[in-house]
Amino acid sequence: MSKTNYPALIGTLTITAGLLGSGVWYLNKTSPALLSGLGNPTANGSPTAPQGQTQLTLLGDTFSGYSTFRNGVFQEALANSGISLQYNDEFDQAARAQSLANGQADLIVTTLDQFLQQQPEGRIVGLIDRTVGADAVVLNTPQYGDLNSLQDLPALVQQAQAQGQPLKIAFAGDTPSEYLALVLDTKFETFNLSDFEVVRVADASEAWALMQDPNQNVALTVLWEPFVTQARQQGYTVVLSSEDAPGAIVDVIVASERLMQAQPDTLATLLAAYYRRIDVNVRDASQLQAQVAEDGNLSPGDAGAILQGIDFFTATEAQGWMTDGTLQRRIEAIAAVLVLSGRLNDVPSNPDTLFVDDFLTEAATNTATLIELVRADNPELADRLAGGDPQTIAVTQVTTEQVQAAPDIGNLNIQGKVEFATGSAQITGPGQQTLNGLAQDISEFNPQTVAVRVIGHTSKTGDPNLNQQLSQQRAQVVVDYLRAQGIQHNIVAEGKGFYLPLSGIDPTDPQQQRTEIRLVRVN
Repeated sequence: MSKTNYPALIGTLTITAGLLGSGVWYLNKTSPALLSGLGNPTANGSPTAPQGQTQLTLLGDTFSGYSTFRNGVFQEALANSGISLQYNDEFDQAARAQSLANGQADLIVTTLDQFLQQQPEGRIVGLIDRTVGADAVVLNTPQYGDLNSLQDLPALVQQAQAQGQPLKIAFAGDTPSEYLALVLDTKFETFNLSDFEVVRVADASEAWALMQDPNQNVALTVLWEPFVTQARQQGYTVVLSSEDAPGAIVDVIVASERLMQAQPDTLATLLAAYYRRIDVNVRDASQLQAQVAEDGNLSPGDAGAILQGIDFFTATEAQGWMTDGTLQRRIEAIAAVLVLSGRLNDVPSNPDTLFVDDFLTEAATNTATLIELVRADNPELADRLAGGDPQTIAVTQVTTEQVQAAPDIGNLNIQGKVEFATGSAQITGPGQQTLNGLAQDISEFNPQTVAVRVIGHTSKTGDPNLNQQLSQQRAQVVVDYLRAQGIQHNIVAEGKGFYLPLSGIDPTDPQQQRTEIRLVRVN
């Protein structure tokens, strides 16, 4: 959703609040408490719920995207619905999942990659947000002047190793920062975590401080806002952000099996209250900015920078992801990265069993009613409440010259070989299978900010002019094949002949005949 501050639709929203009010929101006060009975202390010793209210415990951390759960207005709305919600910080992801299993927590909020790694005894019942720029990989260009893309890393790593001073990468462990590092490791051919001394810290502020210390040899960090903006302003290179891979980091609400089975109405009421608050924030983003600033003790500017990089789900959008296959595809894609990096044994065979949308029905109905009420007066707001589909957004077209001149991100790691018949531009069967996998990898990146250069090379055999033509033809065939697979990105073909041979390999060696898939930053 956009962070634009829309004009208040006070009259309409007042009517809507009445339509969606007490009859829909209040739970049956006689429902048995899940963990310990009404009015008794919860299993983890949190405060006793007021008489007649159900006590629920939710574990998360200080991430700004979770600020609504800690917000006083939201807590009051829950209290009016008969729910007393205790929000506790638990930074250890494994402990967070264990608390769900042993009854010390009823719900947790976490990232989708951590949900897959920790495998808590519960299921996803709601979606919170996806980051669209709030997390980023940052290169230490001020200290290493030639470091502007992932393509520049191999030479720098080799030089540092020769000098006996290995380079470092710093990020907060068990956070989206670490997952982005895994994305780099599995998706890009010139980046290998094993080349670096990995420094895991507790918070992005520590990683940012380490990179600014010239004695630490930190070549790159993975940061989150507001440090990403600060780094960019000070001349560091943001090589890849969650804006470029907008489905990589997704935050979810996970409910215990006990809560889902024993108190489904309570859970539905909680989600309805949460998404109703989100609907308010869609209408007036300034309220959310003030909420995040107060919650994190941040300046309004820093809170604004954070929110520019977070896209919150409305109930209708969350329900859509769960029912149209989007969430299942995200689980499969994220699990594949975790498997390749050794963090997960297998991609889940039945990812649709990991989530349930039943408890979203009331929240989605509320939002759908609101959408219909505001559509006539503000169709743009109605569309944003419904949630945008990135696949329907027209990609801004740029010229071939602009793509070629755009800053490099890096070459994708090709699983297999892009093979052609000898002396021709006809792709072989195995080559087509490789390109099918590449198409899936490319589709993970934002076509608005990432473009693709397909660069063909030949070995130094035969006529130079013919080789140049052949490399161009082969690159164009790859471009055409990828477009046929549905790739929407700006994508250009470049033939280099044997102008740029691989170093350390005989110019006539068949290894010189290769295809590079290079991602660059545009717009």
